[in-house]
Amino acid sequence: MNPTQTLYSSGGNPPSSHSTHPSSLFPQINRCRTMRDLSQIHATFVKSGQMRDTLAAAELLRFCATTSDLLHRDLDYAHKIFTQMPHRNTFSWNTIIRGFSESDEENAIIAITLFHEMMKDSVEPNRFTFPSLLKACAKTGRIEEGKQIHALALKLGLSGDEFVMSNLVRMYVMCGLMRDACVLFYKNIIGRDMAVNMMVDGGRKRDGEVVIWNVMIDGYMRLGDCKAARTLFDQMRVRSVVSWNTMISGYCKNGCFKEAVEIFCEMRRADLRLSYVTLVSVLPAVSRIGSLELGEWLHSYAGSNRVEIDDVLGSALIDMYSKCGVVERAVEVFERLPRKNVITWSAMINGFAIHGLASDAIDCFCRMREAGVKPSDVAYINLLTACSHAGLVEEGRKYFSQMVNVDGLDPRIEHYGCMVDLLGRSGLLEEAEQFIHNMPVKPDDVIWKALLGACRMHGNVEMGKRVANILMDMVPQDSGAYVALSNMYASQGNWSEVSEMRLRMKEMDIRKDPGCSWIDVDGVLHEFLVEDDSHPRAKVINSKLVEISEKLRLAGYRPITTQVLLNLEEEDKENALHYHSEKIAVAFGLISTTPGKPIRIVKNLRICEDCHSSLKLISKVYERKITRKDLDFRESVRSLLPEGINGTIDEFLHRFTGFSSAYDSRLSGFDSGNWWLV
Repeated sequence: MNPTQTLYSSGGNPPSSHSTHPSSLFPQINRCRTMRDLSQIHATFVKSGQMRDTLAAAELLRFCATTSDLLHRDLDYAHKIFTQMPHRNTFSWNTIIRGFSESDEENAIIAITLFHEMMKDSVEPNRFTFPSLLKACAKTGRIEEGKQIHALALKLGLSGDEFVMSNLVRMYVMCGLMRDACVLFYKNIIGRDMAVNMMVDGGRKRDGEVVIWNVMIDGYMRLGDCKAARTLFDQMRVRSVVSWNTMISGYCKNGCFKEAVEIFCEMRRADLRLSYVTLVSVLPAVSRIGSLELGEWLHSYAGSNRVEIDDVLGSALIDMYSKCGVVERAVEVFERLPRKNVITWSAMINGFAIHGLASDAIDCFCRMREAGVKPSDVAYINLLTACSHAGLVEEGRKYFSQMVNVDGLDPRIEHYGCMVDLLGRSGLLEEAEQFIHNMPVKPDDVIWKALLGACRMHGNVEMGKRVANILMDMVPQDSGAYVALSNMYASQGNWSEVSEMRLRMKEMDIRKDPGCSWIDVDGVLHEFLVEDDSHPRAKVINSKLVEISEKLRLAGYRPITTQVLLNLEEEDKENALHYHSEKIAVAFGLISTTPGKPIRIVKNLRICEDCHSSLKLISKVYERKITRKDLDFRESVRSLLPEGINGTIDEFLHRFTGFSSAYDSRLSGFDSGNWWLV
């Protein structure tokens, strides 16, 4: 018998650090570049009788089942090797189970089935068996099997193993049983004396516990409980980079973009090395709040620290630059990517779309086809969005048909939403309504909101009432329909209906989201609400607002009081317009930045016509380039450019004064927003 045969024959554990690593005994396996190479070595082993050597067979199995190079993984081949092994010990079972558990959901189910066969063969599992099994249960949602495996782990005395425990917690979290995850967490972590715990098994114990903390934080983030996640994060004595990444990505997924950026800044102050995942996680938040300065720093960090800008990170950077108002930089990133796939092409199409550059978006789509890249459903969503923003009705219809009849893609609800938005903004309200009724899928609230926004844009109160009532039944606690209908009544001077609508909102405890604007100055994000005097420099800001108002008056500006949909005297309406959040943010930008420096502001709701016109004049009076971004673009916004701006943006904006979109983050692989030069 070969002396290596007994190395893994009983316990199935990897050799200790002072033992010869088994891969060094078979260097020809590690030199394989393709599965064809491996099959030739396999044939040689069979012919020479080496396949009777347990370790030789195990190494072949390990290579094609669990190698880190996914191109060399072949689970079908691995399973054939496994079934032909004369001696299948715990290590062999662990290897094949791990291979299937790390694959897709279908193969993860096979991993659970293999474990059942392992038990029938009377092979006892060990601490290396359970993490893979529990991952398979988490991936497939097989909670009942997971509970049985949990019981077996307890029976075998593995409740104290940190990697078994972390995967148990992860399984309960992934299966939505947060209460069970909490019981395990508090019993095994919080309930222990941490000081004693850290002394047991040294660093491995500490690392294992950090993993469990991270899993719990991720679990709370999945439930949308950011407060509980932050509380746990603050209680951690030791944090890994994964801990910070989990918080950043969790905040982003829950729409807490300001908090995501803030905790990222804390991470920077902690002098931690940022990982690739950190950059990919925080860039969507940077995109949403429009912090170009931070986005540029992240891009520079990736370059100076040799972080590979692949398709995912490249797409995130394209998205960031597009949504921070500098689509030219987005194009630069796109063109420099060493490899382009449908993700990067889609991101670039979306970048052009949100800037209203419909012809560029269509040209980019055509280039993608010429490059041999088949469009995805997301690429078509972005293309239809571009057509919608530019009012290209016939082009939109053509591409919708092409998606179905040429590329064979089934339309998603987002595609239908784009078509409703396209028809609605072009004034084809009846056709848009009929399109909704003829859809093969049930319309959601976002589609009806797109039509409601179009009704408001074109002043069709009767259809607006009909659509608003549908929305009130569908999402009764959403303020959007109530506010939109109230504003339509107010624009007609129908104050009795406005009062009735507001009374109804009060009785149902429905509150309108307050207007809020952000501005990034020297890497610090400043937030302002309507009539906000809470800022430390509030007195200076108010003085600047008075100065701005006087300069605009001397320049011949008159407030557009029709934008104040309240039953007030004219003077009161002018005062209400004076303290809108975006004007306060611009005033702060003027006193906080050097003369001539561009000012970028972000608002959570659509900007009113008065603010847009006044910001345009402020830009001229103070000789500053001012851009603003609307996060909530499910409603229409208006945009005009100063004279002298040339090119596609100018041509587009002077043709169309309305701007809206049916979908927010669902329109692309990243969260969306729109920049407009004022």
